[in-house]
Amino acid sequence: MRARFGFAPRSRRRAAFARGTRLALEDLGPAFVKLGQVASVRPDLVPPEYVFEFERLQDACAPVPAADIERAVTRSLGRPLRELYAEFDPVPVASASIAQVHRATLARPVRPVFGDMLPAGTPVAIKVVRPGAACQIAADIVEARRVLGRAHRLGLARYLDAPRLLEEFAVSLGSELDLRTEGRVADRFAFDFRDDPLVFVPRIVWPLSARGVLTMEFVEGWRLTDLDDATRRGIDAYRLALHGAEVFMRQVLVTGRYHADLHPANLFVTPDSRICYLDFGIVGTTAPAQRVAIAQVLAATVYGDADRALRYSAELGLVVPPEREAEVRARVEELMATTLRVPGQPADIRGFAVGFLGIMADVRVAIPAGYGLLVKALVTVEGVARAIYPDIDIVTAAKPFATRLIAEEMVRPARLAERIPAALRAAMAELAR
Repeated sequence: MRARFGFAPRSRRRAAFARGTRLALEDLGPAFVKLGQVASVRPDLVPPEYVFEFERLQDACAPVPAADIERAVTRSLGRPLRELYAEFDPVPVASASIAQVHRATLARPVRPVFGDMLPAGTPVAIKVVRPGAACQIAADIVEARRVLGRAHRLGLARYLDAPRLLEEFAVSLGSELDLRTEGRVADRFAFDFRDDPLVFVPRIVWPLSARGVLTMEFVEGWRLTDLDDATRRGIDAYRLALHGAEVFMRQVLVTGRYHADLHPANLFVTPDSRICYLDFGIVGTTAPAQRVAIAQVLAATVYGDADRALRYSAELGLVVPPEREAEVRARVEELMATTLRVPGQPADIRGFAVGFLGIMADVRVAIPAGYGLLVKALVTVEGVARAIYPDIDIVTAAKPFATRLIAEEMVRPARLAERIPAALRAAMAELAR
């Protein structure tokens, strides 16, 4: 009640409004749930309280009748479903606003882009765009523009950039209608980690895939919310949690492509102790020129160096006005002390991220899109690691990797060549004293 009448602290008021907005989106229906999910990965457009509250939105819909799905598959692939698959389960595994997933088995062997042949009888998952989804999306976008446009005029602009968010919403929904994009990204991710024995990505069955249908290996395993049975069967949860954190850092800092929509529905632990990644609908990218700065920000965060974190954040587009630098540095240092360096407690990356983005909002510093997505992804990785092993300290886990990466970067010949003139100038200045 105090938050409703404006008596509570600002952070609590914002959290209360964010929760109320999430509940309203759920009441408005699937299109607005999807809008909230898009917002949850855009900290550059949406305040941090809303970003992390919207994570809780679940995209689930009543299933489409199996007969409609069979007709959609036949229309997309040009042949009757019964000729394409040996078996087809009419009961869906999952049903969301854009697509529905069914289990089936291959009628004949298929060779994937790389890896071993998939023999006839291999269990597969068929992801099918729901019939009429394109028309429904167009209507949803019109309705979202009407509702958010009115809310924007009534003061929503103080909290989020509704016009840009709507544009992002339209682009995101449009891309999700072409399942081939997800398939290509999945193959790329699998190729990037082809030599990692602890990472698994289902292989795509391209002869049975099209714009509206994506067929892939079916994954058996445990969701991150149900790992008790996995640990009882000997799964090394701590090892997987550590490795999962390192895999994310390799995505960001080495391959330049990272899964930006990790949550329990998109990750499994397989019976042979691997992490399985699913649903590559939202992927972030990092350019080579950005990766050194990102590594420096990561290292500064895990070592609690506010000055270095802000200095290299500026190279990534997050620029604090000179007249506010001292204030912001002091606030970030205090935040690090209370979230990352509390004796006897694991670091709280989520608390740090919410506080950091809140500080930037207070001083009216714009969050670059890529920077915001990266912060959100790092918080999600901490959540994933703790879902696998609740007592993990993600900062402690990140230190060796961040330190090693920066050390390797500093001794590269090109980097040494860049630094030699500055080193010589410093030496000459010292000799001249």
